[in-house]
Amino acid sequence: MRICLFEDRRAADLYPLTFTRPASHLLCGLTTLGAKQARYFGANVVGHLCRPVLAEWLRERENAPVNDPTWLRAGPTVLVNGRWLAPPTAPIVLQDWLADGPFIGIANGEIVFAALDQRRLQAVSPATVEDCLRDWAQSLPCHEVGGTLIRYSWELIEHNGAEITRDFEVTCDPTEIGDHLTDITLVGSGDRLFIHPTARVEPHVVADTTNGPVVIGEGAVVTAFTRLEGPCGIGPHAHARNAQIRGGTSIGPHCRVGGEVEASIVLGYTNKSHDGYLGYSFVGEWVDIAAGVVAADQRCDFGPISAPVNGAKVLTNRTKMGSVIGDHAKICAGALLNCGSSIGAFTQVLPTGVPAPREVPAFHEVGPDGLKPLDATQLLAVAETVVRERGDEPVPQLSALYRTLAGAPEPAPEVAPPTLPAVPLRKSA
Repeated sequence: MRICLFEDRRAADLYPLTFTRPASHLLCGLTTLGAKQARYFGANVVGHLCRPVLAEWLRERENAPVNDPTWLRAGPTVLVNGRWLAPPTAPIVLQDWLADGPFIGIANGEIVFAALDQRRLQAVSPATVEDCLRDWAQSLPCHEVGGTLIRYSWELIEHNGAEITRDFEVTCDPTEIGDHLTDITLVGSGDRLFIHPTARVEPHVVADTTNGPVVIGEGAVVTAFTRLEGPCGIGPHAHARNAQIRGGTSIGPHCRVGGEVEASIVLGYTNKSHDGYLGYSFVGEWVDIAAGVVAADQRCDFGPISAPVNGAKVLTNRTKMGSVIGDHAKICAGALLNCGSSIGAFTQVLPTGVPAPREVPAFHEVGPDGLKPLDATQLLAVAETVVRERGDEPVPQLSALYRTLAGAPEPAPEVAPPTLPAVPLRKSA
């Protein structure tokens, strides 16, 4: 089956996470929204409709058709909203609906996908897809398909624990669940513990599966005196170093995590190796959270928390909500983040002794001198240095995306120094 994941205008409400990626790349549980959507449909081909600024990088990363009208119109295709948190499995009746012809999938009254024939796909593009969906909803059959259309980042945090449990049931090899029990101190059932054969778990590690599964992924390292409370997942090649990982937490691939982390989602390559607290937060890729950083997640009066979204204050209707932090942000040692904070990509938050402003725009620094813009060219150069220090090479398409978002100029081409003519040495007397 062919599916095409599209972005709509509401993806902007997931800023700063969707500043540098489509919504379908956001993690919830052990897998991304896009992976859950592909699993729901049993898709063997996945295309994308996205903002033009993301297209070149997404095409390189996914090795898939992106904003390609020829591919889109080549056969019947299901258009899927990238914000849809799909159920773990599709209903049996889905095949009957598909056999009956085009239809609209609805979740809680909102359009989440449209199964279409080639004729209806002729008018679809990134700019027209939302208008097309509204028109089709008036003429095509509509079926309730379940799941949730994610609106704000805190909804992903809220669903994360349950999604870890669902993903555990469908992604972990059942023949390896409960293995390696001698490598760990187990509290609860071994039937909810998965340790990949290539993971390394040091002595004196505790896994508590009482409230949900604990997953330790391929090549992950969990050092001594770490406690993992389910539901939680330590992603491939991630390190949990003398950490307290509370329930509802997903740690992405190649992260370095220490201190206390509770009910949070941390995307890949982020570094939070030191003591400090991160709770009810969503952290992007390549973020550096230094020693002693505390990200508050609750008001002192236990009241509902509001959060900035696209310049507006939105009431979350939740009494616990931490920070949402964009890619390549740097939270310096001892900095304090208020509950409901939005920290943009490539920001620098310096310690001031008081919590930082709750909204810090991308490519800015906040510190004792207040808020000020930073040199984007220098920030991008530092980001490439950080990538190389991890043993990787910067992806040219991703670097170009960052430059476009920052409005930074193309880097000057390297010019070899001029070759000077040889000067004969004077003979000594």
